[in-house]
Amino acid sequence: MRDILDDLAVWSARSERFALATVIRTWQSSPRPAGAAMAVSESGAVVGSVSGGCVEGTLYELAAEVLADGVSRTEIFTVANDDAIGVGLTCGGTIVVYLQLITPDTFPDFARVPGLVAAGEPVAVLTDCRAGEPPRHLVVTAEDAWGSMGGGEADDELIGRVRTGLQSGASGLGFMELGVMELGPAGSQDLDQVLVEAFGTAPRMYVFGAIDFAAAMCRIGKFAGYHVTVIDARAVFATAARFPDADEVVVDWPHRFLAGAPVDPRTIIAVLTHDEKFDIPLLELALRTDAAYVGALGSRATHERRMDKLIESGLGAAELDRLHSPIGLDLGARTPEETAISIMAEVLKTTRDATGLELRSLTGPIHREAAAALGGFERSKAVEGC
Repeated sequence: MRDILDDLAVWSARSERFALATVIRTWQSSPRPAGAAMAVSESGAVVGSVSGGCVEGTLYELAAEVLADGVSRTEIFTVANDDAIGVGLTCGGTIVVYLQLITPDTFPDFARVPGLVAAGEPVAVLTDCRAGEPPRHLVVTAEDAWGSMGGGEADDELIGRVRTGLQSGASGLGFMELGVMELGPAGSQDLDQVLVEAFGTAPRMYVFGAIDFAAAMCRIGKFAGYHVTVIDARAVFATAARFPDADEVVVDWPHRFLAGAPVDPRTIIAVLTHDEKFDIPLLELALRTDAAYVGALGSRATHERRMDKLIESGLGAAELDRLHSPIGLDLGARTPEETAISIMAEVLKTTRDATGLELRSLTGPIHREAAAALGGFERSKAVEGC
């Protein structure tokens, strides 16, 4: 839902009713993950997508019904492989979609959510998504919780677990713990009927070196959802005017900045300084952090000299093995923009534990994380035609 929050904020600000359809479970090669959402306003406007195919047409009709009667619905859309292209769910696939009516009466605090997300405050929205029941919600932040889901010790425990996993930004049915969505067993009560949408803070991307390649990395990093910071010791180059897509531009020695900067397992570190007086002390620190990715720009000759100096500095084999250098995948990149794509491709390959191979050379589900066991729902809707 994050990608349509700005539109929903506009509708909420003018108290316009809308039906919200959210993917709550997926199987096989479903085009979009849990949390993908589409909304239809009472004026007929549509934002978002759940599949990119004919499911949207069917959902539009269902959303009109929700707007008319106010009754929530859960639909399972299944498509046989032979029919997949015709309905837009490639490779078969199954999605479970929950539709609900959002109004100032059904969810009076919804209007606060887009503002919290925009301000970078971690927030989770919990929805009791049992079909036919009046929707109940609970909004959880690091310091507060409010909504129409009742109180009691069970809810206090739930709030605590949600806060623990807020940084994941994941969505799905069940409880979150340590950023991992845990689904309840098939047919269990309550656990598999709570949709948790966590809007954590954006992961950090540190781009060291105020060069043209860094400007391209800012653009693609922002596009991919990162909070991008450009760092360079040279004030004449490290300016906001040169990097309009960066969230921050910092003038500081790279290693000194990193020594005091927050780094977690989602952090991306791209070293584009291409200067040993900056690179070596910076990489000594970076490779000892728990950053998800550390890459450094340079030729193979530069890489060999860099490795020798890092070994001299005391880094071990396991730490050196974390260094992606020369940076990026072999995509034939030449321009700064192409190089940024090459680097981001390697970031995805590394952080998603993917192969980096052409999909046509592989077998099995394309979206491997979407595989799950079906349970807890009785109705199924097959979509036909396009």
